Amino acid sequence: MPAIEGENQARKLLAQAIITPKILCGEILLGLRPSSPFTAAGMTDDEAYAALNMIPRLGPVRVRRLLQNLGGPVEILKASTARLQAVEGIGPEVAESIHGWEAAVDLLEELRLAKEFGARLVTLASTDYPAPLREIHDPPTVLYVWGTLDGRDRHSVGVVGTRKPTHYASECAKKFSYQMAYAGLTVVSGLARGVDTAAHQGALAAKGRTIAVIGSGLLSVYPPENLPLAEKIAASGGAVVTEFSMKVTADRQTFPMRNRIISGLSFGLLVVEAGGRSGALISANQATDQGRAVYVIPGRIDQPNAIGSNRLIQQGAKLVTSAADILEDTGLLFAEAPVLSRKAAPPDLTGPELAVFEALGADEVLMDEVVARSGLPTHVVSSTLLALEMKKLVRRLAGSRFVKTS
Repeated sequence: MPAIEGENQARKLLAQAIITPKILCGEILLGLRPSSPFTAAGMTDDEAYAALNMIPRLGPVRVRRLLQNLGGPVEILKASTARLQAVEGIGPEVAESIHGWEAAVDLLEELRLAKEFGARLVTLASTDYPAPLREIHDPPTVLYVWGTLDGRDRHSVGVVGTRKPTHYASECAKKFSYQMAYAGLTVVSGLARGVDTAAHQGALAAKGRTIAVIGSGLLSVYPPENLPLAEKIAASGGAVVTEFSMKVTADRQTFPMRNRIISGLSFGLLVVEAGGRSGALISANQATDQGRAVYVIPGRIDQPNAIGSNRLIQQGAKLVTSAADILEDTGLLFAEAPVLSRKAAPPDLTGPELAVFEALGADEVLMDEVVARSGLPTHVVSSTLLALEMKKLVRRLAGSRFVKTS
């Protein structure tokens, strides 16, 4: 009974508390202050930035203008509507939102959710806010960090591309990311389906660092099937990062905002495969505006998924054929990136299975080509490919194309 009563008392105290780090009874708990709601007068800069980040219609550019005119985040929250409206770009509605921020922002609940999730908030006031990100036109006011940011992340490369990559693009994303992470670069991508997923997987396979920048709050990781990948990234010493508050869900507006952070964290951006209207092209434009290098892996000229990325090469992006092309631009010495060898045939393959397996390459191959290379009859090749698929040694792609599994 005493233990239960103690827990109830603690909950009552927490309901009246403002969150600040404090050690209590050997555990890092929520520090306690006597007032219940947040007031601007008693807030730290970090708390004020967290509140500003949650105010509707107030983005990073407006926050920067307000800081330039009013001095600091606490001063912004304490300012009158008249003083706020005197700042360029701050109209009556935005000024009212800032002045009456307590009505729209439950900061105590937000910080509680972040703590329970295991995330920490890195703000413009934090000493460990990523230096490259401070340099961009619209740096995020707050970064929610699940995992670890590291000083080594100043040597980061962003990797972006289509959500529906060809096998070639997926393998390139894995290969380049593996080699860059192995060499010591941090691979930054967006946790999306397709190229982003392959990039994170490649970096993790190399036991290197990777950062996933997501277009939602941490309570709504998108796409949901990549939540295990996000957990693996955070647990491996990397980080899942977002500027959006905990409960925000992804939409068409959040992804372009997310993309500028991917390029902003990086010294260069690698575009693996992008169609004519791919979001990766937005990322490439943002990278150029931020003064970052843009690298592109060339695609087939008859492949719609590569129209946008090939056009970037025409416009002056650097064509790359190996991770070494990117590493040499850093001017730094890194561990030599490994050369990934072709998958050897399993020792238990014999006869037609061995012949068909050897006829396949790292690239997609039509069944007619497999027939020609192996010298076997079509019906034998067809049944053998099915058997190799069942053994998970071969993948069937669209258009009767086949490829060895990675």
